[in-house]
Amino acid sequence: MSEHRDLLFELGTEELPPKSLRVLSETLTGNVTAGLAAAGLEHGTVRGFATPRRLAVLVEGLATVQGDRVIERRGPALSAARQADGSPTKAAEGFARSCGVTVDDLIVIAGDKGEWLGFRQSVSGAETRSLLPDLINQALVNLPIAKRMRWGSGDTEFVRPVHWAVLLFGSDVVDAIVLGVRTGRTTRGHRFHCPEPFELSVPADYADALERKGKVIARFDDRTAAIRQRANELTVSVGGTPHLDADLVDEVAALVEWPVPVIGRFDPRFLELPAEVLITTLQGNQKYFPIKDASGALLPYFVTFSNLESRQPATVSAGNERVVTPRLADAEFFWKQDRRRTLDSRVADLGAVTFQAKLGSLLAKSERLQRLVESIAAATGHDAALALRAARLAKADLLTEMVGEFPNLQGIMGRYYALAEGEPDEVAAAIEEHYRPRQSGGTLPDTSAGRILAVADKIDTLAGIFSVGLLPSGDRDPYGLRRAALGTLRIIIERQLDLDVPQLVDQALGLYSHTFDAGKTAAAVIEFVTERLRGHFLEQKWRPDEIDAVLSLGLARPLDAERRLRAVADFRRLPAAESLAAANKRIRNLLRKSDAEIVANVAPELLVAGAESELFAAARRAQEDVLPLLQRGDYGPALARLAELREPVDRFFDDVLVMADDEAIRRNRLGLLALVERLFLNIADIGRLQP
Repeated sequence: MSEHRDLLFELGTEELPPKSLRVLSETLTGNVTAGLAAAGLEHGTVRGFATPRRLAVLVEGLATVQGDRVIERRGPALSAARQADGSPTKAAEGFARSCGVTVDDLIVIAGDKGEWLGFRQSVSGAETRSLLPDLINQALVNLPIAKRMRWGSGDTEFVRPVHWAVLLFGSDVVDAIVLGVRTGRTTRGHRFHCPEPFELSVPADYADALERKGKVIARFDDRTAAIRQRANELTVSVGGTPHLDADLVDEVAALVEWPVPVIGRFDPRFLELPAEVLITTLQGNQKYFPIKDASGALLPYFVTFSNLESRQPATVSAGNERVVTPRLADAEFFWKQDRRRTLDSRVADLGAVTFQAKLGSLLAKSERLQRLVESIAAATGHDAALALRAARLAKADLLTEMVGEFPNLQGIMGRYYALAEGEPDEVAAAIEEHYRPRQSGGTLPDTSAGRILAVADKIDTLAGIFSVGLLPSGDRDPYGLRRAALGTLRIIIERQLDLDVPQLVDQALGLYSHTFDAGKTAAAVIEFVTERLRGHFLEQKWRPDEIDAVLSLGLARPLDAERRLRAVADFRRLPAAESLAAANKRIRNLLRKSDAEIVANVAPELLVAGAESELFAAARRAQEDVLPLLQRGDYGPALARLAELREPVDRFFDDVLVMADDEAIRRNRLGLLALVERLFLNIADIGRLQP
C-alpha cells in the first residue's frame, strides 16, 4: 500500500484581474483534481486559495505512487482481422505492431455491437512526484484566460507575470519549471506588511503561515467573510448596516490580501439624489459600500477597505471622502440638468439614435413597441392605455445625462423622471420594469403594464436581430438574445400571460420594412425560444422525456406548455402509463411503415374483429369525454381519462393483426390506430416517455 502526503502548489504573480480571480482559482482547483483523477492518484480533500498575487491548491492525503493499472486497447473488428484462409489482415498486423506484440498475443474483446481484436497490458504505477510537473503545467494551460501576456525576454505566457512558484509534496520540494520559474518552498506575504520572502515547511501549514507571518488571508471565501464581518462591526458606530452587494464583496476580496475597513462620510445633501444613483456612484466608481439605517434608507456614510493597516486611519478616511465628493457632485448636476426636460420632449430625439444599423432608430423601436403592446394587451385582457404610454416613454431616459454616465440605471432613471413629471405610478414603474429580468433569475415585472411592455420589447429585439442574421454564437451574445428569450418565457409562465409566441413573432417581424425571409426568420426565432424553454423546464427539474413529449408538438403558448407538462408528469405515475407509452411508440412505428398517408378515419363496417370494434367504441367514448376537457385546458383529467384506453389497446394488439393482407382492412386498422394516437397528441406525444 502506498504512502500518502499532502501536496501544495502556489503560483505567485503580479496583481491578477480582480473580476477573474474567483473563476481562475476554482478552475485551477478543478483542473488539478481532474488531473489527479486521470492519473489514477488517490487523494483526500482538495482546497483552492486565491489572493490578488497568488493562486494555490492544497491536496490532502495524496498517494505517493500510482496504483497498478490495466491498459486496454481495441483494434479492428474481428471480421476484418482474418483473411479467408485464416491469416491475419494488414489491419491486424498493423495494430499488433503498434502494441509492440505479435498478432498471436492479441485478445478478443466482446461488446454489445460485436467483437474486436484487442490488447491488454498491466502497467506498474509511477511515482507521484514524477507526474506532478506535467500535471500542474497542464492545469495552468487549461485556465480560462481570454488574453495572455509575455514578460521579460522569454516566451512564457500567462495572465500576469509570474514571480515565484511553490511545489511541496510532504516536506519535500518537487523540482520543476512552472511558467518559466523553478519551483521551491519560498513564498511571499503581504507586499508592505511582509516584504521579505519566507519558507514553508509542509503544505498543511500554508494558510496559517501566510496569515500569521505574511499578513495574507489566503482563502478567497475567508476574505469575503472577513470583509462582511468587519464592515458590519465598523458601521455600528454610525448606527447603520452596510449594503453588501455580493459581486462587490467578491471584487474587493480580489483586490486586497489583508482587508482593513475604513469608514467615510459625505455631504448629507446628496441624499436627495435617488438611492440607486448614490449606490451606483459609491459601488461602481469607488468600490465603497453604502450604509443604510434600520428602515433601509441611506445614511451619509460609506465603508471601504484598504489593503494595509495604516498608522493614520483618519487620513485614509479623509482621502476617500475627498475622492467621492466630486463624483456625487457630478451625479447631482446630472439629476438637476435632466429634469429641465420631460421624457416626452425627448421622444422625438430618439430618431437620431440608432437601435441597429439595419433596423433603424430607437424612435422606430418605440413605435413598434406601441403596436405590439396593443396586441399583447388585447390578447391578455388588459387595458392598453398605461402600457402604451409607458411604451412611448420607455427609451427616452437613454438620452439623459445620468444614464449616459451610468448605463446600468437605464429604466431606473426613467421611473424617477416619470414620477417627477407627474406620470401615473404604473407608467413610471413599467418604464423600469420593461428591462426585467436584468439577469438570470432576476426579478420580474410587478405591474400589468410592465409585463406587457417587457414582453413586447424582448420579442421586438429577438425578431429584429434574427431578421438581420445576428444570431448568438458560442459564448457571444452581444444583443442579449438568450436573456431576452428566457425573460420572455419567465414573464409569460410565472406571471400567467396566455400568449401565442409564434403569433407575436410573426407580428413583430411584420413591423420591419427591410428585406428578409420572414418565414425562415420566424422559424429560427421559434426554434431558439423553444430551446430556451427546454432549458427553463430542465432547470425546474422536469424530466427530459416529459419535456420532449410536450415540446415535440411545437411551441405555441408557453403557459399552456407548462400545463401540459404537469399533466404528463402526473400521467406517468398512473399504472397504465408505461403500457400506453409503449403502445404509442408501436402505433407510430406502424404508421411510419405505411406506404400511403394514414388519416384518422375508421369505417365501422370494416371492423371484423371483436377487439378492434371494442377499441373503436372506447376511443369514440374517450373522444367525447376528453373534448370539453381540452377546450378548458384540463390536461390532467384528460390524460387520466385516456389512460382508461389501456385495456382495449392491449387487447387490440394481442388479438388483431394490424398489417392484414386485405388492403382495405389494413388501412382501416391503421386509421383506428391513428385515431387513438391523435387523442393523445392533442396533449402530448406520450410515446416519447421512457420506462
